[in-house]
Amino acid sequence: MKNLLLLIFSVSTCVSVTAQNQDEKAISKTQISLYNKIALLDSALFKAYNSKNIELMKSYFTKDLEWYQDNGGLIGFDKVFFNFQSIFNREYDLKRTLIKESLEVHPIEGYGAIEVGKHQFSHIENGKLEVGTFKFLMIWKNESGNWKISRVISYDH
Repeated sequence: MKNLLLLIFSVSTCVSVTAQNQDEKAISKTQISLYNKIALLDSALFKAYNSKNIELMKSYFTKDLEWYQDNGGLIGFDKVFFNFQSIFNREYDLKRTLIKESLEVHPIEGYGAIEVGKHQFSHIENGKLEVGTFKFLMIWKNESGNWKISRVISYDH
């Protein structure tokens, strides 16, 4: 009897571990897919930024956008794009580069995803390369496969 109980316990433990490993693989594939999706969207958004295509940039954000900036407070959609246009009108080109190893993507059940990372902005000013590295968090809203940013937190300036 003792051996039978030990055998049942061993088999149930193996089945449980196998099921858990299969669940982790499925979650992992889902998370990798989400990570790749958000990384692709991030790249497309900032390709538009780096080429100063403000109309294309607008298409990546919800109209009820809330942008929280540590050194600028809370601003909405219209003010965000007024600010971007001011940057684009400057004599120098400000370029954004994602620090790829910093990128994290986390799902938000029933809503979309959280993107967290660091990025660098660089430009030549007075003949000298100026580079700043900052942290960001973006909330991506998924509406039937149409992904847009609804909230941004830009900090560590």
